[in-house]
Amino acid sequence: MAANEQQLTQIAMANLPSGAELMLLNQSAANAAVCAADLNGDRLSEIAAVYRLGNQLHLVVLREKKGKWEKAADVKGHGHGVAQLMAMPVMRAGQNNLIVGWQINAQWSKLSVYEWNKEGLRDVAPSGMSYSYMDAMDMPSNQGQDGKTELAIWMQNSGESYHIEVLRWQEGSFVPAQDVYSYYFPHVVKYYERLVWRYPQYPLYWYHLADAQYRSGRVEPALVSVHQALAFAQPTRDTLLELEQSIRDALEPVVPTRAVGLFPASLKTVKGMRWGYIDNRGRMAIDPRYDDAGDFQENGLAVVSEKGKYGIINASAQYIVPPIYDSIGKFSEQRASVIDSQGFKMINESGTVLTKKAYPFISDMHNGRAVFYDTLPGSAGESTIQYGYLDAQGHAVIPAQFQEANDFQGNKALVKVKDNEYALIGLDGRRLHTYHYASVGPLGDGLLSFQRELAGKTGYMDESGSIVIQPAFYSAFPFEDGRAIVNTSDDFRSNYGVINKQGAFIIKAEYNDIRSLGSGRFAVGKAIDPQQPYIGSIYAIADWDGKLLTDFVYRDVADYSKGLASASDAKQTFFIDRNGQPAPGYPRVNGSGTLTLEEGGLIKAYVDQRLSYLDRSGRVIWQQNTTIPLKQPYFVKEEKFKPNRDYLVYYPQVEGMAEQAAQGKVNAKLRELSQVKPIPEDQKLDYSYSGDFDVSFYKQQLLQLELTGYNFPFGAAHGMPTKKYAIIDLATGQMFALKDLFKPGSNYVKELSDIIGKQIKEDPQYSYVFPNTYNGIRPDQPFFVSENALHIYFEPYEIAPYAAGFPTFKIPFAQIKSILDTNGAFWKSFHS
Repeated sequence: MAANEQQLTQIAMANLPSGAELMLLNQSAANAAVCAADLNGDRLSEIAAVYRLGNQLHLVVLREKKGKWEKAADVKGHGHGVAQLMAMPVMRAGQNNLIVGWQINAQWSKLSVYEWNKEGLRDVAPSGMSYSYMDAMDMPSNQGQDGKTELAIWMQNSGESYHIEVLRWQEGSFVPAQDVYSYYFPHVVKYYERLVWRYPQYPLYWYHLADAQYRSGRVEPALVSVHQALAFAQPTRDTLLELEQSIRDALEPVVPTRAVGLFPASLKTVKGMRWGYIDNRGRMAIDPRYDDAGDFQENGLAVVSEKGKYGIINASAQYIVPPIYDSIGKFSEQRASVIDSQGFKMINESGTVLTKKAYPFISDMHNGRAVFYDTLPGSAGESTIQYGYLDAQGHAVIPAQFQEANDFQGNKALVKVKDNEYALIGLDGRRLHTYHYASVGPLGDGLLSFQRELAGKTGYMDESGSIVIQPAFYSAFPFEDGRAIVNTSDDFRSNYGVINKQGAFIIKAEYNDIRSLGSGRFAVGKAIDPQQPYIGSIYAIADWDGKLLTDFVYRDVADYSKGLASASDAKQTFFIDRNGQPAPGYPRVNGSGTLTLEEGGLIKAYVDQRLSYLDRSGRVIWQQNTTIPLKQPYFVKEEKFKPNRDYLVYYPQVEGMAEQAAQGKVNAKLRELSQVKPIPEDQKLDYSYSGDFDVSFYKQQLLQLELTGYNFPFGAAHGMPTKKYAIIDLATGQMFALKDLFKPGSNYVKELSDIIGKQIKEDPQYSYVFPNTYNGIRPDQPFFVSENALHIYFEPYEIAPYAAGFPTFKIPFAQIKSILDTNGAFWKSFHS
């Protein structure tokens, strides 16, 4: 049957039961939940569709018989919607199965893989097999493709972080397809590289980047510290005495936490972002020559990067460790992890490498021990990941032997020995206690969370294994100072509360979110929209006994430090005191972000995605430049557009052109390309959007601006990045298209298409491209230029998975010189 989607939809709707409604994929009006494929091997296509009858979803298969369509199978579905419906050979080559993602809530879909036999449709996927996002394709191993579809399952942890596994149907069940990891995980690496670039302080993204690098079979360059990879637990306090001490500290002057009074500062230039260091008066003490620059640490050292490699400098900008590493972590207990082409290593403060070999991963040092993992042969000959611990000399003092390992604290650490067996060990690796449960959480305040079954409820036990609180929660966080945050809801409408060690609720389980802020305070969040809780929360401050100290007025609150916490309301960012009230004597900054109290009272403000430093009165000591000078008389001016809390764009405007009319047209086009458009001011959007720009290339009269954006629908598995280039002749105001680079009448589309096709076929770095999806380029294909090359790129999903980002192909000008229009305005604008 050759039928387009509209015909399939019409056939499906004509054969639905009375009162039934044909479902839409992802509730999108663009795509009905219907597909056609040969499901039974008769070489004739059947039609599969998902419909709702009453409150129940159904999957129906229609078969054509004697020119009429009839129902061949009908099974009940799950959830309230359908995220995916496709037919691919999963169980055996050449025989299609139906793959359905039943939408349970905004973040999760239940996976079903249906086999059609004489008895009807049989779901072979385990009942608890769920995902947030999924890629399905026949992935090649070193031996090529096997004709069966592998499933790349993305399971959301928090924010935009996912645990990812690639599965294959084998001998009656889904098992990890380790032989295709080297094909799929390189574009997972690219996904997390973008996240750690945007959120360098979020340790969970670093952990998943390290995991993807390992499984891809190579260590890719990282942008900043990965040493925090395993720091999942919230900040802890071991005793009430420590809490009391922190309260006393809040009443005392701020003690400097740096040995050097220098602070990283960024500048936009014609060569991209550059970083240097200012002093506490805002004067540039170390010139902005670095690609990246971290804070000076307590040991007087700072991590910087030049030309894509990281090193360590002192306050005189002298390299203590030359820039030779792909990443350097923050020092912890006088040790730091570094990454080079061989893997992870441990160094001391002089830069001496202490480890005798490189490892796939090394955590930061805690309690004299650092978690590492290694690849060891398994019992069946396969490779397995096992965890152990290094000491401060880099020796594997506890050899790799565990399936999971947590940081040491108080001379104890929790490890997973094997399925249904966890242990609490000492610094020498000896077992102190053993726990036979499906899951055991990290130690907190003398208690550990546990689950009897992975899908079951969570309770708490003491270190000896005696149950203290019976399983009653769907998620349970570590105890700290006699309190633990728990969730009693089993769906997307969270019911967070706080319990004491007797299991009694200190704060009722009725909130969309609760966070421990330190200093004996909680941020308690109500859903902004109870019908769409994933949109976010608005917070009040509560004390350790559950008493609300404020109304629900804060959109975000950071942890307390020295008696102050950074908070944002709908319009401003400011410090609050332990009573939850705006702290007197400190400035308020327009916009959303965070404030940090630095040495000597200097205030670091990262608000509306821009960095600045203030004094206590609010006077700006330093801020990132908003003008990028070009060759006189030209310059690029940064403008800000924020009509709504969830919509923020920084867009460029060109100044200095001789023709004002041409300049006006250029700037109007730049606003349009940057998504500067009417947006409701006081209405809560169902998405967030951020946009920014950089000068990506500038030579003679040619200015190239890279315009980036990120649209994130609240509740979605991930957002959608965008990237556009505005390529401008400053003399005339002409914006160049791809065709302008080539001779009139030349078949540049075919020639470029052939070059890219050859790169996809022959260059291993493009192995992530979907098979049979590349059909050449369009005449208006997105592109940009550099000094000696043309770069052609594709949008996410266009020819590759989302995680691959923007697949980009470099074509040297020398390779296509026969069709370049070297007398044209485009070429002459930067080759005059």
